[in-house]
Formats: sequence, C-alpha cells, structure tokens
Amino acid sequence: MIARVRKSMEEKDQGFTLIELLVVMIIIGILAAIAIPVFLNQRKKAEDSAAKADVSTVGKEIATYFVDWDGKTAAPIAQDTTNNKYTMSGESIGNSSKNVVLHVTKVDDDQDWCVYVTNDKGDKAKTGFQYSAEGGLEEGTCA
Repeated sequence: MIARVRKSMEEKDQGFTLIELLVVMIIIGILAAIAIPVFLNQRKKAEDSAAKADVSTVGKEIATYFVDWDGKTAAPIAQDTTNNKYTMSGESIGNSSKNVVLHVTKVDDDQDWCVYVTNDKGDKAKTGFQYSAEGGLEEGTCA
C-alpha cells in the first residue's frame, strides 16, 4: 500500500513550470498597464464632476436669492474651508467638495452675476467652471 502511494506521488506533477509562471506574469503586466491609466483618468473626471456640482449648487442658490431679492441687500458668498461649506449671508447653502476653490467675481445685480470654481486635481476643472446669470453652467472662468 505504501509503495503504491509513493509510486503515484513520483509520477504526479507538483507545481508550475517556469514558462507557465512567466506567461501569467506577462498577462498580469499587460492588464495592469491597461487598467492603471484608465483608473487615473476616472479620478480626474470625478474631480471635474465635483467642481461642476459645487458651482451649480452655488449658482442656483444665487439665482434663487435674486428671485426673492429686495433690491437693496447684497448676497455675500463665501467658502468656509474649516467646515467644508458654502455660505451666503451667513447661512449654509451647501457642502464644498475637497480640492474645490470658490471664486466670486460679482454678485451685485440680478441680471449680471458670475461665480466660478477651480480644482487643481481635475482635468478641465483646472481652468474652472463658471455659473452666471447669462449662461448658466459653462466651462471657463468669469470675464
């Protein structure tokens, strides 16, 4: 009985050949070379989406403010980086995303106002996204 077990163990292959291991390593390398750039590109798109969402939130709040505007008081817009919030007239109007910086150019007239955000981690958001009374959400900064 022991001789039979020993004989079957000697005839049985145990492990992989060097060629099989090399083929697997090459396949994993090719998949990694394809997947890593795609993943990094998706991160930049996510940063762009965060910037668009933030400027849309702030822009829509400003538009809503001017609907109820009394014609006298200005709407001071600010970004509270310690609490990650956007504020208007001291009231919170939404959360600010990480790496997004708010730039307020003008908010004094209900027909001519513009705000924009930038995000250094994004692709298109490096140059900025604006939200204005004239054009709504657009790529670029306020003129």
